[in-house]
Amino acid sequence: MNPKLKYNSDGLIPAIVQQTGSGRVLMLAYMNEFSVQKTLETGLMHYWSRSRQKLWLKGETSGNTQRVVRSFMDCDADSLLFEVEQQGGAACHTGYESCFFQQINADGTLAEIAETRVFDPEEIYRK
Repeated sequence: MNPKLKYNSDGLIPAIVQQTGSGRVLMLAYMNEFSVQKTLETGLMHYWSRSRQKLWLKGETSGNTQRVVRSFMDCDADSLLFEVEQQGGAACHTGYESCFFQQINADGTLAEIAETRVFDPEEIYRK
């Protein structure tokens, strides 16, 4: 069975990415039909960069790749969930394990960041 995914008007579908085993949400990104195809073919996460308007293999610059363990679509076929094995320890381009490292307090302020960066983004992403 090849399910018909429902992409938005920009041809994109949101993808939630979670660490296998712990279940920690690592990131949310967008995929187009080609990036979904490349991910399923290679077993490595590929995304569509909305800012750069191009396909990207997660970890192509940092080396922090994501190997797909399991893939799911939601009941409406309009979002995806991937369980991955995160290579290199950091999914976030800011150097943290997860993109969700900033806790919001009840008053709307940000809590102090309690996590340690896995890498310095200035060293990895020098332009």
